[in-house]
Amino acid sequence: MDELFYELFDGMPRLGPGADEATMKALNKVYKNNGEKKVLDIGCGTGAQTLLLAKNIRGKIIALDNYQPFLDQIESKTVKEELKARIKCVCMDMKNIVCKHASLDIVWGEGSIYIVGFSKGLKMVYPLMKDKAYVVFSDMNYLKDDPPAELVQFLKEECPDIITIEENIDLIEKSPFKLIDHFKLKKKDHWNPYYKPLEKRVEEYSKKYRDNSEALSISSSIQYEIDMYKKYSDYYGYVFYIMQKP
Repeated sequence: MDELFYELFDGMPRLGPGADEATMKALNKVYKNNGEKKVLDIGCGTGAQTLLLAKNIRGKIIALDNYQPFLDQIESKTVKEELKARIKCVCMDMKNIVCKHASLDIVWGEGSIYIVGFSKGLKMVYPLMKDKAYVVFSDMNYLKDDPPAELVQFLKEECPDIITIEENIDLIEKSPFKLIDHFKLKKKDHWNPYYKPLEKRVEEYSKKYRDNSEALSISSSIQYEIDMYKKYSDYYGYVFYIMQKP
């Protein structure tokens, strides 16, 4: 079942909403070409943001994901783009991160922190970070009050910890971290790099596995996710949060 799921995303430019422009906007808040840094990119997927970070930060990027084929793709890209010495790929569940305490200058979690939850994610990375180090998470939030019942039910299953931007900011303010900035990911950066090519992949995948009920169940659930965004994109989306450890 896992292999069927991952196959659906094979060849996708990104494994979730995002854009180079948004990554760079966040990066410019935490890095000013100020020396070598040690960076941890958790839940890196196939490395769209990982490679961009490596091109713009002097130092070492630890690319962490629990699916080795994704890391193999990053390894292949690092050779082509001459970034092999800058990126170290580690196959590990983010819930079990092993890293020297107080060693990280930047922690990056773009579209992945939902796996452990935003609050737990902050607690998880805090002891791994140097003083005055930065953490950047992008997470899904409600963007409006009173979202439609159909959307609430969908997100209750897909993203049970989803809250509003205001609630997320309150959560940060109650944590040891200082909020530096936050911004919403543009709608086009949900659609063009992710949902649009994903919908095409779903169509191709469904044709390939037209007689496989497990595969069709997967493609049907992904298509429903795409349909939800088409209908309700005003109500939810990804938000970047840039924070600093005191």
